[in-house]
Amino acid sequence: MMKGREMDEILIRGALAVVTMDGARREIADGDVLVRGGVIAAVGQGLTGRGRTVEARGCVVTPGLVNTHHHLFQTMTRAVPGGQDALLFGWLRALYPVWARMGPDEIRVSALAGMAELVLGGCTLTADHLYLFPNGARLEDTIEAAREIGIRFHPTRGAMSIGTSAGGLPPDALVETEPAILDDMIRVVDAFHEAGPGAMVRVGLAPCSPFSVSTGLMRDAAALARDKGVMLHTHLAENDEDIRYCEATFGCRPGRYAEDLGWIGADVWHAHCVKLDAAEIGLFARSGTGVAHCPCSNCRLGSGIAPVRAMRDAGIAVGLGVDGSASNDAASLIAEARMAMLLQRVARGADAMAAREALEIATRGGARVLGRDDCGTIEPGMRADVAVWDVSGIEAAGAWDPVAALVLCGPPRVRHLFIEGRQVVCDGEVATIDLPRVIEAQNRLARRLAERAGRA
Repeated sequence: MMKGREMDEILIRGALAVVTMDGARREIADGDVLVRGGVIAAVGQGLTGRGRTVEARGCVVTPGLVNTHHHLFQTMTRAVPGGQDALLFGWLRALYPVWARMGPDEIRVSALAGMAELVLGGCTLTADHLYLFPNGARLEDTIEAAREIGIRFHPTRGAMSIGTSAGGLPPDALVETEPAILDDMIRVVDAFHEAGPGAMVRVGLAPCSPFSVSTGLMRDAAALARDKGVMLHTHLAENDEDIRYCEATFGCRPGRYAEDLGWIGADVWHAHCVKLDAAEIGLFARSGTGVAHCPCSNCRLGSGIAPVRAMRDAGIAVGLGVDGSASNDAASLIAEARMAMLLQRVARGADAMAAREALEIATRGGARVLGRDDCGTIEPGMRADVAVWDVSGIEAAGAWDPVAALVLCGPPRVRHLFIEGRQVVCDGEVATIDLPRVIEAQNRLARRLAERAGRA
């Protein structure tokens, strides 16, 4: 029987390549990773351990992928008729009435299903933007799901406060009063935020968008976040409609709007930023403001191609986001990495982005966006968030470069996934929950939701 140190030690051995994403971007052939106590203890060749051994022959080992933008509640509303072929504002108007009928059960089960999809695709750390709380739903509905799955989680307490009667986009039934929003922001940060290294839950504050909250709430949330030492997140410059709304309502472009309200800095990351201009890119670079790039959602909603090459060249921290499953409709970060690479090539030529850079954005880049200096690379002292990809199957058959093949070819699922040294995916199956039972509950609740919304 193993005991003491051996019980929490894992040796991942003999990988085709260990992609460290360290400062030198080392790739170690025939590589090993030694994990101890939830932390990476050693990386190299010929390592030995006294605990469990996981064979990685025929596999590429990478840092766990990082998802910087999601709406997990939307996993229950994929491919909804009426919103499949609409631009952003029309899509939202089609989905708001459906989401208004959700409650705590739908929010929690949808989060479980969405997180299961993420971990099967190699994701070890995900943010979530929950900006509506119908029928008694709370942020902890998603936090409880994350703890059950075992994923590292950055939930954000979102909000909408300006309904249609006050000139906003969401229906009045889905908005909250601003004092209640701020009170609940304080509550969830105090109850759930973990500040130290290795934190499994870090809470952010995330008023939804310029077209659904007031400037006062944006300022108050920024002040509260800085008082509490947590990060800020919102949607910005997503498409032409978004730009026109900002200019008509606030008399300026989104970058100036964010700057005026205190929404720039290393503690802020904005989703999408498809329409940032050169001046806004410079502002974000100077201030250390991060960007969650959501290429598949941007394609699905016809929003455009974000200027990621220009952002990266300016030094902006850029990570990937799957966005909500109602606007994607999948949640695969490796697919996002491939799409990010392809779109930059469409916009700027075949040499605009390499596969390894796309993989870097999906790992190290996302960790930087979320302010995590303890995740995103495989090197001693970092948290043991590790993905093992089997590249011996049909997807990569014939590939000469197995690392590039992850982005160019696949596979779309991991063989094994470790989060904080705990095995969450084993042999391609989620090891922490009864996934068939979650899928059954997800489909049952989705059918009920469709019937209530008259969409069945």
